[in-house]
Amino acid sequence: MKGSPTKRRKGGRTLSSRTQTVWSVVQLLIGSVIVAISFNMFMVPNGIASGGVSGISILVQRMAGITPAITQWAINIPLFVAGLWLLGKRFAFKTALGSILLPLFVLLTDGWPSPTGNPLLAAIYGGIGVGLGLGLVFRGGGSTGGIDLAAQILHRYTGLPLSLAIVCFDGCVIAAAGLLLSPEIALYALIGLFVTSKTIDFVQSGLQLSKVAFIISDQSEAVAEAILHDLDRGLTRLDGHGGYTGAGRTVLMVVVGQNEVPKLKQLVRAIDSGAFVIISNTAEVLGQGFKLES
Repeated sequence: MKGSPTKRRKGGRTLSSRTQTVWSVVQLLIGSVIVAISFNMFMVPNGIASGGVSGISILVQRMAGITPAITQWAINIPLFVAGLWLLGKRFAFKTALGSILLPLFVLLTDGWPSPTGNPLLAAIYGGIGVGLGLGLVFRGGGSTGGIDLAAQILHRYTGLPLSLAIVCFDGCVIAAAGLLLSPEIALYALIGLFVTSKTIDFVQSGLQLSKVAFIISDQSEAVAEAILHDLDRGLTRLDGHGGYTGAGRTVLMVVVGQNEVPKLKQLVRAIDSGAFVIISNTAEVLGQGFKLES
């Protein structure tokens, strides 16, 4: 076929897919380095065991004096072997890479000086750093293994929701920190875990916020024309029916940037002041005019 945009290589792989694979590995490497630095500079010196294998390694260090990287390898490698056996090979390469590289970077950055001895600041900034690193790892389709892998196994063989399984494991680690170290440390660990999860969401979804609007109007054609030409946004027409009357109605669905919401409302109000408009947040939008997935 002439003018094919993608050149073929051995095994049917394309240049773009190779580039994506390399970029995924780069994100995994950078993310793992950021996690390791944040872990050693904020979490370890202040004993913030905010869940996961990293939290377990801090507890083991505090109780037995074992270097966190050793504990992480001791947990990650058996979990990886178990996951390979129980879950199959689909996750193998990037999970293996993350399970080995993260403890290695933790070992290489061990002893880096902490900029703060305040546990609250350590929980916040450590949570941001760990969340940023993990967000990059997840964007690259990778994994750092550990508790997430254990949660997948538990989910697979017990039917327990994956999110609940992760919460259970992290909760056990934080509870252990409260018992073995101090209740106050456990509270700081909860803050760190919360900040980490929010930072991961931020990295995954990006900075730009979008809104999705559903518009029901007697002047749907005129509203659609205004959105297409004046707002310069695409839209989708959905078939709807009134719940009370059963009459057929056209529902317009349009996704806009946050700064375009006032103009959208003005356009709709100018055409049909009685239009019914629902505007809500949307976590992520992919496609032309918005973010293009790499």
